[in-house]
Amino acid sequence: MKICVIGNGAFGKKHLAALKCIDDVEVVCLVGAREQSTKKVANDFNVPSWTTSLDEALKMDFDAAIIASPTQIHAQQAIAVMEAGKHVMVEIPMADSLSDAQAIVDTQKRTGMVAMAGHTRRFNPSHQYLNKKIKNGELSIQQMDVQTYFFRRTNTNALGEARSWTDHLLWHHACHTVDLFAYQTGEEIVEVQAMQGPIHPELGIALDMSIGLKTASGKLCTLSLSFNNDGPFGTFFRYICDKGTYLARYDDLFNGKEEQIDVSNVAASMNGIELQDREFIAAIKEKREPNASVQQALAAMTVLDMCEKKLQNKKG
Repeated sequence: MKICVIGNGAFGKKHLAALKCIDDVEVVCLVGAREQSTKKVANDFNVPSWTTSLDEALKMDFDAAIIASPTQIHAQQAIAVMEAGKHVMVEIPMADSLSDAQAIVDTQKRTGMVAMAGHTRRFNPSHQYLNKKIKNGELSIQQMDVQTYFFRRTNTNALGEARSWTDHLLWHHACHTVDLFAYQTGEEIVEVQAMQGPIHPELGIALDMSIGLKTASGKLCTLSLSFNNDGPFGTFFRYICDKGTYLARYDDLFNGKEEQIDVSNVAASMNGIELQDREFIAAIKEKREPNASVQQALAAMTVLDMCEKKLQNKKG
């Protein structure tokens, strides 16, 4: 299968590395915003073609694209890829508004292409381990307590490199947890609370945020997010269940006593990005809807829109 990767920043590189671990897949083109950096990354990963024009790339021979470009152009690029008759995976979030997310879903329905959102948490072995127990009736979530903490008072990416666009706690980082909470509980989120700290004078976004979620049966999620936290960095999940407590830190899992649980046999890899890419490729080959399809991801976008409206009302 021939793949085009769009975006050569931190997550573009993560996908390029992950795709090297998957058989019968070839990255044939890399699309970036700047000539020098795009050429360098293409050379580093032995990608035969590169361009700074998506229109030019879409004329090339490939089957599917993985979009890891700035959030603000995810929707227009995903729609263009599907309109060109190619399958698409859009890194999280698939858009930064509900209307743009709906436009992606509408385009997928019209074109019939496989379209998936990059909800990596569904694929991390730590969360997969718990998902299987929940589906088997061995566990029931009472509450999830989640912390998403970074130190980003300037525009920098996951590698600490300068970023040309502004990230967002709500539409990007909260999106991971909103989707995971609904996915793990198997329930619709029916009630939200949202508060944010002061707006940064230069970045134009809040650097601190608190979100509360409730499902139809009363399961709760409390999410704290910050770009002001000076370490440790990352997202940390506490699952408070009817039978035990679990702590998930990316691909690692611990019980409430901080004893590590072996999740090495849960999936084909311990790399959540690779597992996400494997699902995308398998769905294309098997002509089926992928786990984390854009249709499934729309529910999280709807909840984020609810949170944004709460925040706007409070500002007013």
